[in-house]
Amino acid sequence: MSVAKSYRFTEELVEVATGRKKADIVIKNGQLVNVYSGEIENADVALKGERIAAVGDVSHTIGGGTRVVDVNGAFIVPGLIDAHMHIESSMLSPVEFAKAVLPWGTTTVFIDPHEMGNVLGMEGIKFFIEQTDGLPLKVFITIPSCVPPVAKFETSGAEIGIREIEEMLEWERVVGLGEMMDFEAVISANREALEKIRRALMAGKVVEGHIPMIRGAKLSAYIAAGVLSCHESTTKEEVLEKVRRGMFTYIREGSAWLDVKECIKAVTEEGISHTFLSLVTDDRDARTIWRNGHMNHVVRRAIEEGLEPIKAIQMATINPALRFGMADELGGIAPFRFADLLVVRKLEDMRPEMVFAKGVLVAKDGKLVVDIPKKPVPPSVLNSVRINRRISADEFVIRSKGEKGVRVIGVDEGSVLTRHLIRRLPISNGIVLPDPSHKILKVAVFERHGRNGSRGLGFVEGFGLRSGAIASTVAHDTHNLIVIGSNDDDMAIAANRVIEMGGGISLVKSGKVLAELPLPIGGLMSDRDVRSVAKSIDTIEKAWRRLGCDMVSPLMTMSLLTLTPIPELRITDRGLFDSKRFEPVDLFVD
Repeated sequence: MSVAKSYRFTEELVEVATGRKKADIVIKNGQLVNVYSGEIENADVALKGERIAAVGDVSHTIGGGTRVVDVNGAFIVPGLIDAHMHIESSMLSPVEFAKAVLPWGTTTVFIDPHEMGNVLGMEGIKFFIEQTDGLPLKVFITIPSCVPPVAKFETSGAEIGIREIEEMLEWERVVGLGEMMDFEAVISANREALEKIRRALMAGKVVEGHIPMIRGAKLSAYIAAGVLSCHESTTKEEVLEKVRRGMFTYIREGSAWLDVKECIKAVTEEGISHTFLSLVTDDRDARTIWRNGHMNHVVRRAIEEGLEPIKAIQMATINPALRFGMADELGGIAPFRFADLLVVRKLEDMRPEMVFAKGVLVAKDGKLVVDIPKKPVPPSVLNSVRINRRISADEFVIRSKGEKGVRVIGVDEGSVLTRHLIRRLPISNGIVLPDPSHKILKVAVFERHGRNGSRGLGFVEGFGLRSGAIASTVAHDTHNLIVIGSNDDDMAIAANRVIEMGGGISLVKSGKVLAELPLPIGGLMSDRDVRSVAKSIDTIEKAWRRLGCDMVSPLMTMSLLTLTPIPELRITDRGLFDSKRFEPVDLFVD
């Protein structure tokens, strides 16, 4: 799994460490956060090329051509590592994502591009490998394991099976099999699911997990298959059990699902070791990155919740490096390791004054100071919305089946989970109506990959919209066209506008488009910079509030209404899906 293509540089590092050759850069007068020993030491750091040559007293490595950076007592922190995330959720292209997170101190990410995988299959994965090649940000790939997540009950743009997985395991910078979301298939010993895991393990790769709210024997069965990580914990109790069973447990703080507050209590209240814990973002949009930061914000949140700063930093540096078997080159400040490091004035704040990546100063005072050129976007990842017709308001009509209850998806702010609700809704002329006065809206999902034209209809509670509609092609994980709204006419207008844009988000009220964001790359990402996309998201969320929703990150919450592997109730292009029983259910109940 080494990121090095050769080790010819080792002789040069030895020469610099002994003083026979001189360092390119020396960072002096700093307080080094030593993630190996768990202490802070007064130490200088000598850099040569992309690597660290010496740490401690490095005065003998300073020569006439050495650049000396005096940090005046600031902390020197290893570059931050995100052990699990999806670039697509930022709505930024890979290059723009790198430009956005480097100034915040993220120098390495382990990505699972299953969003693009669900839209474009292997072509979507190749896009990420090509776009991230040569960036100052190190990008490693875990290849999608479940495309589509639940094959029988939803439609994706592609399928990725054992043959495709075996081929992609040999690709450059592929380090593992991505989150195994179909946990029921693993627990029931489904042969195909276990074979995917086996192929990855035989190739010497890690297998990433996804198992929310599952405890006891079922959790043990999942781990016994060789799936040794999970990022879906939302409670202290889940974290405790997973760590006790030897599972690397990632604690998530994204844009909408804010799990640090509860999950970090496993350490701060119960006192367990943090060795098998890492901090991750999972899904964080451009606006959150622009406003709050990236991994530095997650570290800061853990510290705010009472975790010791050094432990929080270890959970975003050496711990993920150990998880992926790459601690010999990543995750700490020591000789031979990559020269990825931050200069931070206050650990509690975690706002980098300087960021070095691969031995180069890439950001200073929150600004990128190197040029990262754009890469052309291939035509193969554009024009992915294949609905070749206009959607009519009649397609949102739900006809009554008598005086029956209706299943409703309940959403809660800041949570990835949904609730399975039963409600009585008004009926007029045999048609079931949404009930904005009780915050119940209509939701629809249209297959958008040009495969079968299927459509699912239902209701959702919790967004608080009093009027209008929102449509989007960001709908995890198959990313069909999702629409929610208070009336059929606005829902149709919003849906058709998204189709016209070739993917994206549109908000409509009384027949007028209030805000929109084109996402031409796979219907998921913009080709604009982080500030521009963040401003568009801000405009969209202001429009949400005009419609009556004051939820934190409603876009991200809406995008999860279709995520079948997470309890309790979801909707796909084929109808409602009970994610606890792992089976489709009818909209109406007796």
